[in-house]
Amino acid sequence: MREFGFELSLCAVLEAAGEPMARGHSEVEATPNGRSEADATPSDGSETTPIVARQLGGGVARPGGRVLDTVIVEPGPTFDERATITSDRIPQVVIDADLGPGRARRVTDALDCRPDRARSIAEHAAEIGVLELERRSGHLHARQTARYPADWFGEIVGIENKPDLGTPGALETQLRTDASLGLVDRIVLATESYVTGAHRNRIPDEVGIWRFDPDDGELTVIRDAEHLAVADSGVEILDRQPGRADVAIASPADKRRARRRIAERAYGKGWRTSSFPNCGEIEPRSEHDDVHLPWCAWKNRLVDPASECGPDCPGFDPGDPPAVDPAADRAAASPWVADPDGHKRDQVGLDRY
Repeated sequence: MREFGFELSLCAVLEAAGEPMARGHSEVEATPNGRSEADATPSDGSETTPIVARQLGGGVARPGGRVLDTVIVEPGPTFDERATITSDRIPQVVIDADLGPGRARRVTDALDCRPDRARSIAEHAAEIGVLELERRSGHLHARQTARYPADWFGEIVGIENKPDLGTPGALETQLRTDASLGLVDRIVLATESYVTGAHRNRIPDEVGIWRFDPDDGELTVIRDAEHLAVADSGVEILDRQPGRADVAIASPADKRRARRRIAERAYGKGWRTSSFPNCGEIEPRSEHDDVHLPWCAWKNRLVDPASECGPDCPGFDPGDPPAVDPAADRAAASPWVADPDGHKRDQVGLDRY
């Protein structure tokens, strides 16, 4: 299976069944219908459904220099407080701003960016329910609608999807970068291939290995992932050439900020395709309740609507898109809240804004 279809199928299983962890067992299986008994309950005794997302920047010095194929974000103790603020990603500059729910401040003073950018970001933050705006003496002022809950997320797991280990590409370098940086709590390689001893020897010891069958949704833990040193400084490999490597040191503070960026991006984005194409060949393939994947009858496989569908496709058959609501599916299957009530209060002076 192509990597895109593999990735969507894996995300569907992780959202429904949660993350499998060996916990001392040599192999543990998870299916879309639920976790194994050993893995159904986290170590603290609670049961949580994770936030699952895909294609997120996993670097610090260069956030987009390393893209994590799939990300699992475990809810933290104040997750519900975060969910009531907005369904969207909260911009990092707004989180870092010297703002609170009390006294309003001029946005160009509170947001650490250019004045025009500060005003644009503040307006966007108001549209998604994060800030309240008012104009005083011709200047835009803002306050938070609610205090940002810093501990709303728990552990973060990064997954590198490589269905075919016969064509690894830069896999070893990518995984060594993840292990040395220690930005996520655990890093895992997911593959459809049979994993040999030679494969294991080329994969850093810290990296977990899952074997996933996208056809039946069976997910087997081959090797458990070790916890990475997320609270310590890390080494980010920026470029590797024969005999040398360019690196950047990521401080604990830099990593905390980057982890929050990943968690926010995961919450706002999720993993589903945003829409289905206007093509009669597309069928919403249902893996299980609340999961509809873009299956193309003409190509006989899952497709990426953004890059594979449209008039340029030889099998394109103009028609109405399937009646699928990805946001409703996500809200029903995960702790993400599509349309939160929020904390927005009556604003003063917006009739003059």
